[in-house]
Amino acid sequence: MKRWFGSMVAAAGYMLAGGSALAQDEAGFQAYLMQLRTQAIAKGVTVRTLDSVLPTLTLNTRVIELDRAQPGGNPNAGIPDFAPYKAQHVGAAIIARGRSAYQSQRGRLQRIEDQTGVPESVMVAIWGHETSYGVVMGGFDLPRALASLAYEGRRRQLFADEFIAAMQMVDRGVPVSQLKGSWAGATGGPQFLPSVYLRLARDGDGDGRADIWTSPADTLASIGNYFSNAGWRAGQPWGLAVTVPAGFDRSGIINRLISPRCERVFARHSGWKTIAEWRALGITPQTRLWPDDRVQATLLEPDGPGKTAYLLTGNYRVILDYNCSNFYALSVGLLADAVEH
Repeated sequence: MKRWFGSMVAAAGYMLAGGSALAQDEAGFQAYLMQLRTQAIAKGVTVRTLDSVLPTLTLNTRVIELDRAQPGGNPNAGIPDFAPYKAQHVGAAIIARGRSAYQSQRGRLQRIEDQTGVPESVMVAIWGHETSYGVVMGGFDLPRALASLAYEGRRRQLFADEFIAAMQMVDRGVPVSQLKGSWAGATGGPQFLPSVYLRLARDGDGDGRADIWTSPADTLASIGNYFSNAGWRAGQPWGLAVTVPAGFDRSGIINRLISPRCERVFARHSGWKTIAEWRALGITPQTRLWPDDRVQATLLEPDGPGKTAYLLTGNYRVILDYNCSNFYALSVGLLADAVEH
């Protein structure tokens, strides 16, 4: 505690002596850590953990720059075609690595699918899409990044809560040295935020720890648990590529619902119809057999009329729960299909 206050005082002294903007920011950051400390203690974080972590933290201006550079969601911005994204994220190299990972983990994957109902290939596809099967997990110091983003203030409560969750992970026995990840706080093979780790990370290899950083079994079990928790329906595909007939009348399939979240993502989908109804409208599958006629699906044409379209079930919405982007969810589904064949 004394060392922490000492660092704050030193930073404040530097601000007075040098008068630089950077020194002012650092002093402000160190003062803000006092607030975070109080909030964390109120949430049950131990003083021991806070005294071991807080004195090591300095302001990371890089993560603030990255956060401010995020797209602003301009509703008038054009949506690019899906095809270039698909070529990058569902290419031959990532499919080949996915098939290798799929085969090497089959025993574990089968157990997880039996427990959760989530297909083995979908778990592998998420792992591949998020971290290239555990190879690229990010090198940012999570406590420092999250505290810096909370201090910046644009999304203060979000990042403050995630910082506190990271401290709770340390209290649970996760080494601070393991808390590395993306600039925005995602960590491990599944790229879970700390709060998600606390809720949904699972031990897949029976050693008593949910080690999503070095254990593929734990990573895959945690992804399966996430999807099960989000409502994955066993035995139902995520969707299928289809051909829409020329001259198709789209006026009768307009989606008149407004989603409470990710409005622009869901606005691109048609209204819901059963597979039987889509068949009657002349939609034909390209790559797989039709699911049960009673399954509900929406139509998405990511590259516009005349190009490959997709009928998407409720399980596609579960992938969107992981990352609310049509391009992301489509590429996960397509990678999953490719990995298991």
